[in-house]
Amino acid sequence: MTAANTTWVYRPAVDPVIGNVITVMFTIIIIITMVSLGCTMEVSKIKNYIMKPKGLAIAAMAQYGIMPLTAFCLVKGFQLSDITGVVVLVCGCCPGGIFSNSMALAIHGDMNLSIVMTSCSTILALGMMPLLLFIYCQGFPSVRNAVPYGEIMLSLVLILVPCSIGILIKTYRPQYSKRFTKRVVGVKEEVLVRVCGLPVGMIIMLMFLVGTLILIAVGSGHIILTMMSPSLLAIAGFMPLIGYCFGYIFSSIFRLIHRERRTVSMETGCQNVPLCTTILKVAFPEEVVGPLYLFPTVYLVFQLLEAAIIIMLFRCYQRFKRQEKETYQAAATGEDPKESDV
Repeated sequence: MTAANTTWVYRPAVDPVIGNVITVMFTIIIIITMVSLGCTMEVSKIKNYIMKPKGLAIAAMAQYGIMPLTAFCLVKGFQLSDITGVVVLVCGCCPGGIFSNSMALAIHGDMNLSIVMTSCSTILALGMMPLLLFIYCQGFPSVRNAVPYGEIMLSLVLILVPCSIGILIKTYRPQYSKRFTKRVVGVKEEVLVRVCGLPVGMIIMLMFLVGTLILIAVGSGHIILTMMSPSLLAIAGFMPLIGYCFGYIFSSIFRLIHRERRTVSMETGCQNVPLCTTILKVAFPEEVVGPLYLFPTVYLVFQLLEAAIIIMLFRCYQRFKRQEKETYQAAATGEDPKESDV
C-alpha cells in the first residue's frame, strides 16, 4: 500500500502477546458497549419516531452528512497521507456512541430522541458506513481499492449481535437490563446525576478502556507519541467541535425545538469510539494501519472535554437566565430580588 509515493508498512507497534491482549480487551469493550446500548432501546419508542420521523431523519442526516464530510475536509486541509486519512475517515463515518446519551442528559436534551438516534444510527451504519467510505475513499487514490469493505461490514454485523442481546434482555428480562442502565450515584447524588449520570455498563467499559490504555502505554508509548503529530491532534480537536456546532445549526435550520437541537448536537459530535477502534484493529492489517488505530482514543479525549465545556457553558447560561427572570418577576411584584429563592 502506498501513500504519496511512499510504501506504508509499519512494524508491529507492540509485542504480539500484548497486541493480542489489547485486541481481546477492545472486543470486550465493544461487547459491553453494545449490550448496554441494546438495554436502552425500547421498540415502542423507536416505532413512535418512525411514525413521526422528522426529528430522527434530521438527526440521521446530521450524523452521516456532517461528520464524514468534516473528516474528509480536515484530512485534505491538513494534507495527511492517504492511509492516515482513511483512519480519520473511518472515525468520521462511525455511528453515534452511548456517551452521547449521558451528554444529552447533562445538557437537558430529549433523552428519547437521543436513545433512538443512537440506536438507529448504529443499525444504519451497516449500510451507510461502507457506502460513505467507498464514496470518500475515491479521494485517496493509493488506498481506495485496498480498504477492507468486507471485513468492515462483517465487524458491523457482529457488533449488532450483542446489541440484539441487549434488546432481548430489555424486552424479556427488564429487571436485568436495569443493571446495565442504572445510574451510579454516590454521596453527592444530585451533583453526579446532574453532571454525568453514567450507567453501570459505561463505567465497566471505561474501566476496561483505562486498562487497555495502560497496556498500550507500556507496550508502545514511544510510538504513540511519534504517531500523534500536531496535525492529527488538531483534527482530533476540531472534529467533535465542528460536529457539536453544525449539529445544532443543522437542526435549527429545520426548526426543531431547543431540546431536540441540543440532542442532535451531542449525537452528531459524539462518535462510537470503541466501535471505530475495533474496526481499525480487527478489519485492517496491522502492518498497514500500525498504531494509527489509537487515533479514535485521542478523539475520545477531545470529544468528552469539549462536550463538558459546552455543557458547563449551557448550565451557566441557564442559571443566568433563571436569575434574570426571577429578578424581573420580583421587580414586577415589588419584592426584594435577594429574598427570592434562586
